[in-house]
Amino acid sequence: MRNIGFVGMGNMAYALVEGFVGSKAADPAMIRAYAPHQEKLQKNCQNLGITAVDDVKNLVQQSDMIFIACKPYQIESALKEVLDIIKGKAVISIASGWGFEKFKRLLGDSVRVQFVMPNTPAMVGEGVFLFEETNSLTEEERNELISLFSSIGIVEELPAKLMDIGSAVSGCGPAFVDVMAEAYADAAVKYGIPRDTAYRLVSKMIMGSAKLIYDTGKHPAQLKDAVCSPAGTTIRGVEALEKNGFRSACMASVEAIMDYKRS
Repeated sequence: MRNIGFVGMGNMAYALVEGFVGSKAADPAMIRAYAPHQEKLQKNCQNLGITAVDDVKNLVQQSDMIFIACKPYQIESALKEVLDIIKGKAVISIASGWGFEKFKRLLGDSVRVQFVMPNTPAMVGEGVFLFEETNSLTEEERNELISLFSSIGIVEELPAKLMDIGSAVSGCGPAFVDVMAEAYADAAVKYGIPRDTAYRLVSKMIMGSAKLIYDTGKHPAQLKDAVCSPAGTTIRGVEALEKNGFRSACMASVEAIMDYKRS
């Protein structure tokens, strides 16, 4: 396995490393991380069993494959510090908006680039990872990277023009599901179910329903119809969702993201 370096160790980077290490797809001894807030970095790296580095130049020098995981607005300043030593490295961008073309404009052909949009369920081995089709990794590097991410979820390839909408759904989507889970748990608590039990019921229901869609390949409407008995309880709940604009709200949440990306 190649030496891996993370520039940035926020929630997403932490989730990835925890997934890679937990699945045994990566040896923690081969992973290093740099972040400007050293106290927090030291704590996170200690929890993960990886090495904290106190200088971004040292990180780049010690790494073969570098994950750019800092905030998008921090990337240019971070890379300016290492322009002379990052040449010839493989750079993996997991920063929103920083795809292949943007890195090429900044660094030219001096590095090999792959843009990946991950999501937080990677932490429990259920991630969705969108790989931009356009990339400049070697075949060996790309196969290794796909294998690494496949150990903690599924990998889907998309053309550059679809990366924004793909990440709006799979990258932001977990937060929307969390809001829905909290709402249904609140309803359960309202009628007497203890809070911890409500969260278990709702989370397992969501997991099972999602797995049913994914594993069977059936249309969600077909699976919904199978639960909705004539004149039954479920169809009344579905009617209430429709009356309150549930579908429209879901679509509007994605539209709000796309409007922001376009602005």
